[in-house]
Amino acid sequence: MIVGDRNALSLILSPCIEWLFADGGRPFPERVRAAAAAGFAQVEFWTTTDKDLDQVEKALHETGITVTGFVSEPAGRLVDPAIHAAFLEGVKRSVQVAARLSAHNLIVVSGNARPEADRTQQLDAIADALRRAASIASKAGVVLLLEPLNTLVDHRGYFLDSTADALQVIRSVDQPAVRLLYDMYHSVVMGEDPEHVLVGSGGLVGHVHIADAPGRHEPGTGKIDWARQLAALRTAGYGGPIGLEYIPSRDTRSSLELIRELAL
Repeated sequence: MIVGDRNALSLILSPCIEWLFADGGRPFPERVRAAAAAGFAQVEFWTTTDKDLDQVEKALHETGITVTGFVSEPAGRLVDPAIHAAFLEGVKRSVQVAARLSAHNLIVVSGNARPEADRTQQLDAIADALRRAASIASKAGVVLLLEPLNTLVDHRGYFLDSTADALQVIRSVDQPAVRLLYDMYHSVVMGEDPEHVLVGSGGLVGHVHIADAPGRHEPGTGKIDWARQLAALRTAGYGGPIGLEYIPSRDTRSSLELIRELAL
């Protein structure tokens, strides 16, 4: 779905159907169909190993919906070199699933911090794992998206909670197949200002997630100034899809109407 008005850049929206279109316990493949019926051209989700991929693939083919991305499994703990081999095997399997579902991106996460290692060692470990995984992803035409998460509300103990640190890793890896997944909700919860953390880095952002804060509900329910922060994304140079990764506070359709009123 493309939304916007004459005074704002139109945005391509990608709903996360783990939460959206899940009303009434709707089966997962039906969420793909519901998203298509609502006018969306792409969707995203978290995991594939817990889903009937035959049915998901069927729904995608029926609707013409494409997949923005999903999580590479096993998610791994990139801060720990001891699991890098298992992570790389997971990337190899996940790119095969991505090809099957015509997905563009694989989300990768740092895992929880290692108390016995300092921050620099753990950042270096993440960079090393992604450097090795980049060639796998590149050959498959897939981008690895490194995602920082907030450690104040939702992911206590997680290592990578800083956009600046994630960008440092991505610059160190220096491969087009490794980019940032910038989640504005997590960033704002951590006290970051998108206008500042993304300055000059828009080209390193592979995807964006949004949800309002506090609450992680649909934009318009919290305190984020959406006109200002979306303008910051554009100023930084990001013009790709926006992932709707929020917990609807009402039924999905009504929550999307609120977003339309904001002209996201």
